[in-house]
Amino acid sequence: MESILIIEDNKALSRGIRLAMEQSGYNVTEVHQLNQAKKILLIQSFSVILLDINLPDGNGIDFCRMFRKENHTPVIILTANDMELDEVAGLEAGADDYITKPFSLAVLRARIGSVVRRASRREEENKVQLDEFSFDFHNMVFTREGKEIVLSKTEQKLLKVLVENRGTTLSRERLLEKVWNCDEFIEENALSVTVKRLREKLGDTEPKYIKTIYGVGYVWNER
Repeated sequence: MESILIIEDNKALSRGIRLAMEQSGYNVTEVHQLNQAKKILLIQSFSVILLDINLPDGNGIDFCRMFRKENHTPVIILTANDMELDEVAGLEAGADDYITKPFSLAVLRARIGSVVRRASRREEENKVQLDEFSFDFHNMVFTREGKEIVLSKTEQKLLKVLVENRGTTLSRERLLEKVWNCDEFIEENALSVTVKRLREKLGDTEPKYIKTIYGVGYVWNER
């Protein structure tokens, strides 16, 4: 069953949305402060989040920006201001859609259905099966012959770039740009060390998957 987290301090509005969405078959949780939302998101995942902008303990757009760094769950911004500035700020913060109060529950239901379908398609597109490997780049779950491979954030990013461009040699410069924040200081051997660790975790010791193209960079070898 698809699930919704409502983060809205207007309890009457929140309750109305919850009752309507439950009647539509969704499993709905409602909270009224960002701190409550943060706690529940540590232990539970949702299909979509409905997020108010003005909350008692913080700003919804700031929360969305931080949340989006670590999570791909669709977010729909609920705004009381019919202003382009709020809409743009929400989308730039990583929101998938926005809806202006007051709104019709039918329109909200349609918006929720739309973002959930888009997220489902993205999730499927981010699943890659290569030989004995299964890579789920949406949930960042990686297995080899059914056994999970635990990767660091940097290793995840590097693997994603290599696999998405499999068969194409990527220069060291391009990999550094894609995987690391180029505004920060990067150790000269950072890429080589990360490739070595990634190979070890994948069991690619020969190596036959992540090939070094000397003087250029690396390639995920399509055999």
